[in-house]
Amino acid sequence: MKINTTVILTAIILVLAAVLTGTMVFYKNQPPQERAETQLIEIEPMEPDSHVWGINFPNQFASLLKTKKNTADTAYGGSSMFSHLEKDPRQVILFTGYPFSVDYNDDRGHEWALVDVRSTKRVSDKTPGTCYSCKSSNNPKLWSEMGMAEFDKTKFSELGVQIDQAIGCANCHEAGTMRLIVTNPALEEALSAQGKDWKTFSRQEMRTVVCGNCHVEYYFKGDGKYLTFPWEKGSDVDSIYEYYTEEGFKDWEYPEALTPMLKAQHPEYETYTAGSTHYNAGVSCADCHMPYVRDGAKKYSMHDIHSPLLNPELACGQCHTNTDYVVSRVATIQDQVWNTKVATEDAIVDAINAIKAASADSAADATLLAEARELHRKAQFYWDFVSAENSMGFHNPEYTLRNLAMATDLARQAQMKASQSIGDPSILETGTYYSAVQP
Repeated sequence: MKINTTVILTAIILVLAAVLTGTMVFYKNQPPQERAETQLIEIEPMEPDSHVWGINFPNQFASLLKTKKNTADTAYGGSSMFSHLEKDPRQVILFTGYPFSVDYNDDRGHEWALVDVRSTKRVSDKTPGTCYSCKSSNNPKLWSEMGMAEFDKTKFSELGVQIDQAIGCANCHEAGTMRLIVTNPALEEALSAQGKDWKTFSRQEMRTVVCGNCHVEYYFKGDGKYLTFPWEKGSDVDSIYEYYTEEGFKDWEYPEALTPMLKAQHPEYETYTAGSTHYNAGVSCADCHMPYVRDGAKKYSMHDIHSPLLNPELACGQCHTNTDYVVSRVATIQDQVWNTKVATEDAIVDAINAIKAASADSAADATLLAEARELHRKAQFYWDFVSAENSMGFHNPEYTLRNLAMATDLARQAQMKASQSIGDPSILETGTYYSAVQP
């Protein structure tokens, strides 16, 4: 009996189609997948009180509360709220004429965010609400209700009445799903300006991006003090400086030197993502600063956010077998960056003194003096992009040292231009204004 091949193939196809259809119907009728952890309560969207989130996620919440007790320092940073002006007195000169020359303390843990921003001497009756942007988990809901423009232009003192929660769960997570999200409108706008949509990013990418809600360079734009990340041309220091130049923006004018100055904030995100070794390897901020830990059978990301140097076995040991070597390598890099940073500061101080001397001379060549001021402005911003970044260079050592080298060169050029503007080589003399004592 001859078998019809066509009939057999048709029968096989029909059987496979029936099996596939049955499988699809089966999966469609399954109940939605639930989280491994049972949700005890429903969390409202943008709920500002982290204690509420803690009912469902007690381990994460308990570790977050530890940021209030963590006051340990490392060699060049930490959480004790030490004064940068006392640790490095040159900065009093570098920021003369700006509030940072009066009060410049290191940040403490997230639980201290509200207390510290309200107690700084940099706050005055003119301070805008923008200064609350990275300090509270009330913000996402307020941004949603008020809009960021209204939030920013509201006086700091008036807006503070509606803010009672420090940084918390709502700053990084979507209630219900707990997925990591961008909550700061300024970050969404900055990413959009670069043609990026954070909603398309992987979870691992978001474990860095959410830190960009706050740990970034920013400025207050226009009369409304609108929070803006200057990333329109890119997020590297060169592109940011070019952006500020085209905008004609300045934070303050340096007294006597008359230089239109810029103050960098805390560009951790920009520095880390500028081609650093760890970033290129796919390591996220959370991998090091919020490593996974276990409580019995439960695995969770530790929310006691601090320097990995305080728990290297846990933070670095996930990838590195010899953590003693890692810690010593970090120390070597940070010592090198600190010493280079100090040398850069001396160069900028020399430039400031030269420009002040030239500015006091009515016969100074206006063109050369203007060039000196522009070099001073750029030198100090490139230096501050390192100084204000909270890793003493470790987030991206090569990039950091490159920026300091450029800053030193620019500062010496500024000093030279100032000297040429009045024909006085005596102001080319260099001097150490403070002893370069390591902290």
